[in-house]
Amino acid sequence: MCFALQAQDAPRLPLEQVPLNSVGTVSSVAIDRSGVIYVLQRGDKADPVIAVNKEGQTLRSWGKGMFNVPHSIRIDGDGNVWTVDAGSSTILKFTPQGKKVQQIDVGEMAVGDKCAFPTLCGTTDITFGPNGRLFISDGYGNARILEYTADGKRVKVWGSAGTGPGQFNIPHGIAYQGTTLYVADRGNSRVQRFDLSGHYQGEWTNLGRSFALKVSGGALWVSTMFAKPAILKVDLSTGKILGQIDAPGPHSINVSEAGEVVASGCCGGSNPNGYSWFKKN
Repeated sequence: MCFALQAQDAPRLPLEQVPLNSVGTVSSVAIDRSGVIYVLQRGDKADPVIAVNKEGQTLRSWGKGMFNVPHSIRIDGDGNVWTVDAGSSTILKFTPQGKKVQQIDVGEMAVGDKCAFPTLCGTTDITFGPNGRLFISDGYGNARILEYTADGKRVKVWGSAGTGPGQFNIPHGIAYQGTTLYVADRGNSRVQRFDLSGHYQGEWTNLGRSFALKVSGGALWVSTMFAKPAILKVDLSTGKILGQIDAPGPHSINVSEAGEVVASGCCGGSNPNGYSWFKKN
C-alpha cells in the first residue's frame, strides 16, 4: 500500500499519450535517435520486427522465421537493433535496415517446471556497457545475469534464484549507467543495483512490481505494476520517484534522448496489441 501511495503522490509527467496499434501482441518497443520506433510483436500476420514512424506508419519490417518467443528489443549507441528471444535464449543484432550481423546463443535454458511459464524459459533483456560489453538478464528460469564481450564471447555469469541480495525471481529488465547495473527483479518487486562485476550495491522496493528499465536524461525510467500499470521517472542515486504517468501495459519501456517515451501494452495492460508514444506537451 505504501508503494502505491508513493507513486500516486509523485507529480504527473508532462507527456501526452498517443496510442498506436499493431497486428499482434507487442512484447517490446524501442526508439532510435531519429525518432523511428521499433516494435517487436508476436503475431503471425506480420514480421516480428516492425519499424514505424510516430504516426504508426510502417517503414520496414523483418525477422519472420527467426524467433520463437520475441521478448525484448533494444537500440545500442551505434543505432544497431538487438532482440532477445525468451523462447530460445537467442540474442540477435541487426542493422537499422534489418540485416542480421550477430547472433549469441546463450543456451542452458530452463526446462519443465523450472520455466516461469510453459513457453517462456529463457532470456529477457539486454543492456550495453562500456567498451562494447553486453549484459543479459536470463530470467525465465535461470535467474541470472550474463556478461559477454562485443564479439559475443561469454565473460561471466552470476545470480541465483531466491529473495536475498543478488538473487532473483524473474530478472525481467536490465539497464546500465556509469558503473551501475540496474535489474528489474520482477517477482521480488524490487530493483536491485550491482557494479559491473556483479557485486550487490543495494535495492529499491518502492517501485512496485518492476518489469522494464531504461536510463535516459540522467534518470532511471521504470515500467511497473501497482494496482495498474505505471511509468515512473526515478532518481538514479536515491530511488526517489520524480514523476509518473499511467502506462498502456507494464512489459516494456524506452525513452528517447528528448525525454519522450514509448511503451507496450502487453501483459496486464489495457491493450495488449497496442503500444503508445508519450510526446511532450
